[in-house]
Amino acid sequence: MARKTVLVCDNCGNEIDEGKGASMRINYSDARRGSKQADLCDNCAGGMPGHAAARRGRRPKSVAA
Repeated sequence: MARKTVLVCDNCGNEIDEGKGASMRINYSDARRGSKQADLCDNCAGGMPGHAAARRGRRPKSVAA
């Protein structure tokens, strides 16, 4: 018997398709409070406040043509 995990948006309650959606994690500056995590659909994730974070790591080398 196979099992299937179904993700549901914590904001609107709609089902999140495979390979879609986002996971939002909130870390408090006071470490004793822990952190919170929410699964969001694409529509709800786009409406959340915040800004895009820079990607980490070294930039890839340009391909010589």
